[in-house]
Amino acid sequence: MSNEIMGLNPKAIWKHFYSLTQIPRPSTFEDKIQDYMVNWGKGLGLETIKDETGNIIIRKPATPGMENRMGVVLQGHLDMVPQANSDTPHNFETDPITTYIDGDWVTAKGTTLGADNGMGVAASMAVLEATDLVHGPIEALFTCDEETGMTGAFGLQPGVLKGDILMNLDSEDEGELYVGCAGGEDVTSVFEYKQESVPAGHKAFKFSVTGLKGGHSGMDIVLGRANANKILFRFLKNSNRNQGVRIASIKGGSLRNAIPREAFAVITCPEANVAELKSYFDSLVATTKSEFAATEPDMTFGLVETDAPAFVIDADTTVRLINAVKGCPNGVMRMSDAMPGLVETSLNLAIVATSDKTIEVMCLMRSSVDSARKSLGSMVESVFTLAGATTTFSGAYPGWKPNMESPILKTMQDTYQKMYGKVPETKAIHAGLECGLLGGVYPNWDMISFGPTIRFPHSPDEKVFVPSVQKFWDFLVETLKNVPVK
Repeated sequence: MSNEIMGLNPKAIWKHFYSLTQIPRPSTFEDKIQDYMVNWGKGLGLETIKDETGNIIIRKPATPGMENRMGVVLQGHLDMVPQANSDTPHNFETDPITTYIDGDWVTAKGTTLGADNGMGVAASMAVLEATDLVHGPIEALFTCDEETGMTGAFGLQPGVLKGDILMNLDSEDEGELYVGCAGGEDVTSVFEYKQESVPAGHKAFKFSVTGLKGGHSGMDIVLGRANANKILFRFLKNSNRNQGVRIASIKGGSLRNAIPREAFAVITCPEANVAELKSYFDSLVATTKSEFAATEPDMTFGLVETDAPAFVIDADTTVRLINAVKGCPNGVMRMSDAMPGLVETSLNLAIVATSDKTIEVMCLMRSSVDSARKSLGSMVESVFTLAGATTTFSGAYPGWKPNMESPILKTMQDTYQKMYGKVPETKAIHAGLECGLLGGVYPNWDMISFGPTIRFPHSPDEKVFVPSVQKFWDFLVETLKNVPVK
C-alpha cells in the first residue's frame, strides 16, 4: 500500500511526502499543489504568500531567544519529472504516485517517485509545522516549474524575502554539502520537410529501443549510459544507406533533462531488402548489447511489421536529419580541472520528434564554465546549420560559483562532524540547482545545498534511501539550532 511510507522515520517528513505523492504535480501543472500549500500554510496560522509566478512563500518567526540569528530560507521546488515506463499506464496530471518500500529504499511502481524534490519540500513543511524545534527566523520558498524551465526562480522578485542564508534542499547524497552547480541552456533545431508517398513495394516496420536506465541528464551523464536517440540513429544511418529505408515518424526521448530511455521510429523498406534489414537489425542488437552490457543490461530492441504509414519524409531531409543527429555531440564533453571527478561540460541529445511538417531535435547543455557552454552551443548549431535546420537557444541560466569561505558551510561542517564524527564532503554538482538564479536575485545570500540520498532521479527507477532521511532531518534540525548570529 502506498501509505505504508507514513510509518517510516522520521514521521515528520514522511507524512508530508506521502501527501505530496497524492497530489499530481508534473512541471507546468502545479495548480493543485500550489493551492494545497497555500491552504496548508494558512492553516498553520503562518504568513503565506503566492507570488505572480506561482512561487509559495511561508514565514515562521524565530523561537524565543533566537531572534538575533541570521534568517534562513529553506528552498525546494514543488514540481516533479513525469516519467513512466511504457508498460505503466499513468496520467501524471490526475493520478497519484503509488509508492512502496523495497528494503531500505522507497520507490514507485513504474513511475518517477517525486523524491526530487518532494523530500526537500516535505522537510521544509516539517520545520514549519514543528513546535519543538529551536531556530531563528524561517522562510520557506517553494518554487514552481524547476524541472522544465526554472520558471519560479526566474520569476522571483528582489525584496520579497528577508533571509540571509539559503538552504537549498535539492541535493541527493546525504553527507555531502554542495557549494556550486552548473549552468545550462536549451538548444532546439528544427527541420522542415515534405511529405512523400510511400514508395511502391515497401513494407512498414516499427523500430524500438526500450529498457534503458535513462536518468538525470546532469548527475547521471558521467555514468556512460546509452542514449536511445543515438542508438536509433545508428540504426537509421546504416539502414537508410544500405537497405534504402525511409522514415515516416520518430519519437525519441520525452524530457530535455532526462537521458532518453526509449526511442521509436516507423520506417519503410523495399520488400526485396527486408531480409537484409532484419539481418542488420540482429547484428546491431548483438553489437549494442555487447557494448553496453555493464551499463544497460535490460536494453530491449524491437523490429515488427506494422501498417503502412500515410507518408514518408522526403529523401533529402531524411539524409540531412540522419547525418546531423548522428554527428551531434552527446555525453560528457570535458571534466573539471578545479574539482576532480566533476563533469565541467556536457550535452544531452534529449528529444527527436516528428510532426506533420517539422522534425524537432532538442538538446540540453550544461557547464560550470559559461564560455565552454557557449562554445558547445556553437558546435551544435554548426552541425545542424550545415544540415539545413534552424537552431535557437533558450532558457539559459547561470551556474553557482563556490564560496569556500561561506559561514554557513563552516557551521554545517562543524555540526556534522560533532554529530557523526566526520567532516561532510564539500562538492559542486553538474546539475542546474536553482541557487545560481536565486543568488542573482539575492546576491547577499550565503548559499548551500544538501539533502537525503536519492538515486536515479528523472527516471522510473527513482528511489530514496530511508536511513539517510533520518540523518538528513537530524542534521537539518541541529543546523538550524546553530545558525550564526547576525
